[in-house]
Amino acid sequence: MKLSLAIFSLALSLPATAFAQDSLNVVTSGEYPNTFSSGSANVSKFTQSSKRFNDWSISFGAGVPLVQSADLTSIKNGNGKNLFGYSAYVSVDKAITHAFGINLQYDRGETRQGWFNTKDAAPANAAANRQEGARTQYDAISILGDLNFSNLLRRVDNKSPYRWALHGYAGIGTIAYRAYLKDDSGQRLMTEIKPFKFGSFFGQAGAGLKFKVNRRLDLETRLMYVYTGDDEFDGGGSQYSDINKREEQVSDNFFNATVGLSIKLGKHDSHLMWHDPMQEIYYKLDDLAAKNQDVEVCKSGDADNDGVCDDWDRQLDTPAGARVDGAGVALDVDMDGVIDLYDKCVTVPGPVENNGCPTTTSNSGTVTEAETKLDGIEFDLNSDRILPSNTPILNNAVNYINSSNGSYTVIGATDTRGTDAYNQKLSDRRANSVKDYLIKNGVESAKLDAMGKGKKDLKYPECDPATKCPEWKNRANRRVYFEAK
Repeated sequence: MKLSLAIFSLALSLPATAFAQDSLNVVTSGEYPNTFSSGSANVSKFTQSSKRFNDWSISFGAGVPLVQSADLTSIKNGNGKNLFGYSAYVSVDKAITHAFGINLQYDRGETRQGWFNTKDAAPANAAANRQEGARTQYDAISILGDLNFSNLLRRVDNKSPYRWALHGYAGIGTIAYRAYLKDDSGQRLMTEIKPFKFGSFFGQAGAGLKFKVNRRLDLETRLMYVYTGDDEFDGGGSQYSDINKREEQVSDNFFNATVGLSIKLGKHDSHLMWHDPMQEIYYKLDDLAAKNQDVEVCKSGDADNDGVCDDWDRQLDTPAGARVDGAGVALDVDMDGVIDLYDKCVTVPGPVENNGCPTTTSNSGTVTEAETKLDGIEFDLNSDRILPSNTPILNNAVNYINSSNGSYTVIGATDTRGTDAYNQKLSDRRANSVKDYLIKNGVESAKLDAMGKGKKDLKYPECDPATKCPEWKNRANRRVYFEAK
């Protein structure tokens, strides 16, 4: 076959595969909607500059073909000898994805089969003793699918660069050949098949092992099995000749073992067939981990160092050491006008001039609600867990209740979010959680009842469901307090 045949087929195939790699560039103009990302990104037009990996390569190599399935074979035929021919190939390879590609390949070679090498003299009475020798010169063009099993089956990458890859090949094409037979009468042409004719089509499949030498060069060994579909390829002559009646098979097939090189084309550092998507994920994670993200929590600062940013601090001059609520206001549990930091009787209201302690002591058990209502026992959203910041208040309540002859109702409340039924149950749990804490810490159970009022008892009534309140007001509404019976 002339070389012009290979050049012509190459020219036909290049336009069909030139635009097989899609672009990965993302744009925000909205001109090209990306249906795969539900509008979260847009895919740009494909251009050479938008490609991230090289996807073209040229491969070539040489090897040995061995006729395996025929009336005249190359393997262990005639005095136990193997007859070796030669083969060579060149291909243009296009990677479609990291696991699949298409190759346009041209093969040329010669198989040698039969009882002796046709370069040698035929033995005496070779025809009479059925000891013919044969050779077949062939040219072939085929389209091969290239499946990268290493990338296809790889699930987790160990973040180490890999240099070996197992490939599988399969495809069809057209083969032209001239088969010669030699015996003691001499050598003669038995069969000639032209390309692109009926009966010239063939298939081949096999595997290859690639080694990555560097970013430009791969070394590969291949073993391909070629199915000719023709009983005359081995040089036995017509289909019903004496030679072709020796075996029942109707296709002369051969193995082709080769060693070759692949030259990767393009300006990028990596080829698509050597790209592992898992590696890219690891690289991005490492890149993100290496970046220091400085988060500015309080843009306006915290002037009084009470732990509440000035942006939502309602009391910017809180004394040092005072406990505050979610709005940055110093706590005054007994609401006597003396904050807990300076109040000598935290749970019992008293005048300022007496450091927040009552001037007289009454054990009658009859106290007003204002004297027994404790604020500051707040809860997280959807939670009835007692917070560590509440324990000092509750411990003071234990001392006060034990020193009193009266009995008290522990009342739970919620903010306005959620249904009435849900908030009623949540407020019951909060009240019982505080009641259980007090009993476990020494309060007589007979002195306590628990009751939930849901979202009907708000410290800040303006926070109705239709109003978006600041979080410090919602937190203040999520509370428990005491009432004297």
